[in-house]
Amino acid sequence: MTAAPSAEPGRSEPGGGKPRPRAVAILAGVALVALLADLVTKHLALAALTDREPVRLLGGLVYLSLTRNSGAAWSIGSDHTWIFPLITIGVVGWIVWMALRLRSLPWAISLGLVLGGALGNLVDRIFRAPSPFHGHVVDMISLFDPYGQVWPVFNLADSSLVCGVLLAVLLELTGRQRDGRRAGRNGDTSDADVTTTTADQRERA
Repeated sequence: MTAAPSAEPGRSEPGGGKPRPRAVAILAGVALVALLADLVTKHLALAALTDREPVRLLGGLVYLSLTRNSGAAWSIGSDHTWIFPLITIGVVGWIVWMALRLRSLPWAISLGLVLGGALGNLVDRIFRAPSPFHGHVVDMISLFDPYGQVWPVFNLADSSLVCGVLLAVLLELTGRQRDGRRAGRNGDTSDADVTTTTADQRERA
């Protein structure tokens, strides 16, 4: 009779319920870097672009144009600013819940980008004028036009969110699971992040 191979000491089974510490650390690290980059660029934009005409870069491909947005892209929902912090808090809570079972490093990067971007704009909503939970988000990057006529003016937090979501879509399309497994075409799953050693594959009588 053959017994199932035992897992290595200190390592949970593939797809198990425990999070992978390295994945959680990467998620937190990516989120922190994205948040700090967003806060720093907003501070510099406020210091350098206040009461100044847009700065033209790369032959007009990019403009630095300081704006304060009370809504979402294209100022959608500008009369209901209070709802955006609530949505963001819900997203942050969902990511924290996902981290409890996270074992995939690519998913850690994706969720970290989304978390950092969400927190960057949440800071504006809570702490900037005109009032808590009604604060206007600082935007400063405009593409092809100095005043956002071609594409909404955005910031690094927005860029982080978009990159994180696009990466999440790519991971879903390629079958990468958040618990570290990869889904095959026939629906079967295999561990994508853990390499099985020869010792783990030995059969025992």
